[in-house]
Amino acid sequence: MKNAWRKGMSLVLCTGMLASLAAGSAFAEANTDTSQTEFNILGGMSALSKGYDDNTVLNELQEEAGISIKWETMSDSLSEQVNIRIAGDELPDAFLGVGFNNYNLTNYGQDGTFIDLTPYLTEEFMPNLAKILEEHPEIRSAITMDDGCIYGLPSGEQMGTAGIGKDEDYSIFTIPQFSMINKAWLDDLGLEVPTTLDELHDALAAFKENDMSAKYYGNDAGSTIPMSTGFDQWCWGQNIFYAGFGFTNWPNDVINDLVLRPDGTVDFVCDDDGYRDAVTYFHDWYEEGLMDIEMFSQSDTQLISKCSQGYVGVSTWWYIEELMGEYADDYVFLPVLDGPDGSHNVTVRTGGGTSSGQLSITSKCESPANLLKFFDMWYDPEIVMQLQYGPIGVYFTEQDENGVWLSITEDEAKEKFNKGAGELKGENEVWGPKLILSDYYNTTFKMEDRAIERLTDLYDFWMPYVDDASVYPVDCVFTADELDTIDFYKTDFENTVAEYEGLWIKNGGPSDDEWEEYKDALIYNCGLEDLLQVYQDAYDRYVEAE
Repeated sequence: MKNAWRKGMSLVLCTGMLASLAAGSAFAEANTDTSQTEFNILGGMSALSKGYDDNTVLNELQEEAGISIKWETMSDSLSEQVNIRIAGDELPDAFLGVGFNNYNLTNYGQDGTFIDLTPYLTEEFMPNLAKILEEHPEIRSAITMDDGCIYGLPSGEQMGTAGIGKDEDYSIFTIPQFSMINKAWLDDLGLEVPTTLDELHDALAAFKENDMSAKYYGNDAGSTIPMSTGFDQWCWGQNIFYAGFGFTNWPNDVINDLVLRPDGTVDFVCDDDGYRDAVTYFHDWYEEGLMDIEMFSQSDTQLISKCSQGYVGVSTWWYIEELMGEYADDYVFLPVLDGPDGSHNVTVRTGGGTSSGQLSITSKCESPANLLKFFDMWYDPEIVMQLQYGPIGVYFTEQDENGVWLSITEDEAKEKFNKGAGELKGENEVWGPKLILSDYYNTTFKMEDRAIERLTDLYDFWMPYVDDASVYPVDCVFTADELDTIDFYKTDFENTVAEYEGLWIKNGGPSDDEWEEYKDALIYNCGLEDLLQVYQDAYDRYVEAE
């Protein structure tokens, strides 16, 4: 049930503080004391890290800022230690890399555990970050809590198509599922790559009828699986095929099945007639044995095993090579397919978002300005590059003709350090408030090759199928009451939708009575209308604050 004291607190806050959302709190002032130069920081680190005491990048930054830090870092039991220290009022000067959510930040800020950082986000105290916030007001909006205060520095990685030189910047998460088909099987059967769902149905039926896994690859008779995916899974689900019915209900970081319409209204696709049509349509495929009977239970490892052995004709993943193994050359991307009415609609999703839970300064800190001077240097592009991956001379070995740093290769890492590049990164990575903007990949350091490949495919092959790129922003900030509503309904809502979706694909689409009962259950038992109001209100505030 909703927490009465939190509702009361929210009513008090609404009387004046919400008006300061975009500009920050009008009640806090910067503490100009600079006497403290030694600080204690409690935080997290990679399991591969050897700690931060001997980290050359951090030590150089401390020297430049004129401070020294005693690091208390751990890869295990971090949350437990944080809770113990806060409950016992044994606070460090700052918490680093903990991952506090907005609810934690607001609570700890309002009870005085964390200080409001708003007055320090200026050119005087944090020039690097202040410049970023001026150029990217959406980042400021994302880290401003509903009381108008900022209790944590921003973190995030804007890995998008602008980072590979494209005109439009689409997040690497925009379309999470890339569908693919065995073109060698199509060619053998004299079939073209499908452009509609009905054509795909016929191709899958032909794969099954001709037992293409056995015929073409010599596998056991009856081993052909026409199409195999997971069910409502991130990059390996069936959701891309729903586009022919007007939606793609990707799993996401906000709430499943939520979409933003072009007019700025939020909606759930799971009670639309197109949704009902989709589950009814795909039941026929499932009943005919065209969809893997294990799609509802298999793991991604099991899917990869089936695909890499040449059993599967159609699937979804980011990379053909990674999923199909030695058979990869026989596959091509399957375009977004038109549905029975001759159209399609891909509802894109949001990126990784901006977090403010990676660095918070506590009330114990006597000289926040000194400590924030140190962390402001983390927002320099070349510094954050090294904090994310490793130092120049270790992880970054040379620059190209444009001065962009190139990372160490796998072979170089093994030869020089006797370990892979990934392990080298894990040893040197520093957790905390690291903000990597899209243009850094053009101006400062080269993006990883796999990310370049995926973004190139996204922009060149998949985005032309997207008619409208409206997307609900993952960075919306919710009030305490709204968080209560989400917490109360979200899990039941998502589970109910998923349960009926799977049931209808397996057993047949809903009758008129079943459909009406389902929609009533979403409204009266799962809070559909209450959730819509929450997400709409939060979105409206987000737009106003930008």
